[in-house]
Amino acid sequence: MTRRRLTAEEIELWRKVARQADRLHPEMPKSVHPKTLPKPKPTRLPPARIESFELGQMSRSRPRQNSLKPTVTEDLAAAPVQMDRKAFARMKRGKLKPEARLDLHGMRVDTAHPALIRFILSSQASGKRLVLVITGKGKDRDEPGPIPTPRGVLRNQVPQWLNLPPLAQAVLQVTTAHVSHGGDGAYYVYLRRSR
Repeated sequence: MTRRRLTAEEIELWRKVARQADRLHPEMPKSVHPKTLPKPKPTRLPPARIESFELGQMSRSRPRQNSLKPTVTEDLAAAPVQMDRKAFARMKRGKLKPEARLDLHGMRVDTAHPALIRFILSSQASGKRLVLVITGKGKDRDEPGPIPTPRGVLRNQVPQWLNLPPLAQAVLQVTTAHVSHGGDGAYYVYLRRSR
């Protein structure tokens, strides 16, 4: 926007206002302009004292352990005992002989799950109490990566399937088998009495 020039009337009006106005600082002469104050000198801060320190003094005393998901064997070992303790101890030592067995070696998940359901429910219906489910330990993965992958799909799935309906109402206790019956690659499944 361009500035316009003031007219003669506007200039005369301004001079009249300026003559009638009172000065803010009458003690100062008109010709003297106030001096600018000198810049303040910066105050020096005292030099910082560096306290002695040791490398890692603020760190925790011990590094925190990684909280990885427990293995299937650890989960089953931590589960409370639902059956008779003496029978459970004998079963864990391999002294009780399973009345039936199901071998899931070589099966895929889609065929193993229905086979497990059929086996457990038919075993309970026929009055069996202790059955053995063999899953195998699973193969080692060829590609170790940054994310740990559980070994053996069926080995990890079978305990979960046994805790879900329709098998949960039939199963009393699940635990890993004794070495003589397959060790970590098999599970003892103690069934409830059918009513």
